[in-house]
Amino acid sequence: MLENYLPILLFILVGVAIGVLPVLFGWLLAPSRPDPEKLSPYECGFEAFEDARMKFDVRYYLIAIIFILFDLEIAFLFPWASIFKEIIQTASIKWFGFAEMMVFVAVLVVGYLYAWIKGALEWE
Repeated sequence: MLENYLPILLFILVGVAIGVLPVLFGWLLAPSRPDPEKLSPYECGFEAFEDARMKFDVRYYLIAIIFILFDLEIAFLFPWASIFKEIIQTASIKWFGFAEMMVFVAVLVVGYLYAWIKGALEWE
């Protein structure tokens, strides 16, 4: 029974090795000669004029969350679009498959309109 898990264990070990070994080799083999110029903060060719830990406006986070939400919803549209030809060829689910996705898109549109009406997409 345990021999069935050997390929999975090997897959995990190879994945960890691919992620860890280049970092480890770079840390061991790269020359480490820090100086004040290399350790100084750098921003667009000149010294930073403001603290990097400043607070962002709440609207920035709101726009970011809305973007992530609608971006992730696209992940549900691609599988449906890839099998759409099979859906319309099957008579029993032809209209159900189409209507199901239209309901999904309608929910997205309602959410988008709600965010727009509430002013979540306005940036001043």
